[in-house]
Amino acid sequence: MSTRTEQQTLPNFLHIGVGKGGSTWVHEALSTHPDAYLSEAKDLYYFSRFYDRGLDWYAQQFQSAPAGAQVIGEVCPEYLWHPEAAARIAADLPGIQVMATLRDPVTRAFSAYRYDSKNGVTGLSFREALVASPRIIDQARYRTHLERYLTALGPEGVYVTVFDDLQTDPQAFLDGATDRLGLARHTLSEEALAAQLPASRARSPFLARQAKSAAEWVRRRNGAALVGKIKRSPLVNRALYEPLTAPPEIPAADADWIREELTAEIEGVENLFGLSLRDRWGWR
Repeated sequence: MSTRTEQQTLPNFLHIGVGKGGSTWVHEALSTHPDAYLSEAKDLYYFSRFYDRGLDWYAQQFQSAPAGAQVIGEVCPEYLWHPEAAARIAADLPGIQVMATLRDPVTRAFSAYRYDSKNGVTGLSFREALVASPRIIDQARYRTHLERYLTALGPEGVYVTVFDDLQTDPQAFLDGATDRLGLARHTLSEEALAAQLPASRARSPFLARQAKSAAEWVRRRNGAALVGKIKRSPLVNRALYEPLTAPPEIPAADADWIREELTAEIEGVENLFGLSLRDRWGWR
């Protein structure tokens, strides 16, 4: 456990995922709220990869938070599935509110696969990638991951939302989050209400792969804020990626295979949180 000092400014809110489940949108949307402050960079990875840096380092990432901020937070999807993150968060941030946004594991896995493909990480087919990279499926073992948070924080500390609601009505989705956090409702601009980035592919897989490696190198050298600014740059995104006019479809046999692998996990989440996910996602 890290040691807290009197001068530290630490989060009272974390969005813990899932990956490819609107986390970038949540970061940007809450960053526009006048009574909220989110770290300059999304994905600080403190409670997963960089816990050895200590709580003073983590607090420094929030030192620019205004004195009147009601909510101070970070968005980092890796925290959901990291096996030690929940216990670390509970120890270092007592009273924290965590929010998870669940996405259909089939479309989430395919989105993760396309992300790896466009960055030149894999040249495999979707099914081959699922077998070669078990993390793609394991990240969607929602019951297993959320049970750790329920044990560490209790039900009052865990807020579960669904990606479908973000897609359908981004403003209502944000209203639900701000209500839960005790913030006044905040009307988003038309630009901010654009919940989805267009599907894209790398103009050059080699350059995309090099850019990703460079970003990881900078993060390891305490440059998360710089990475955050660059990743949000429209110029950088246009230089590296081009839109896909017709994104590929998910092979039906692969979708069925994922559902078979994860049915027990999704049923467990339904029982824990009173949700009806399989009906919403067309699994039955």
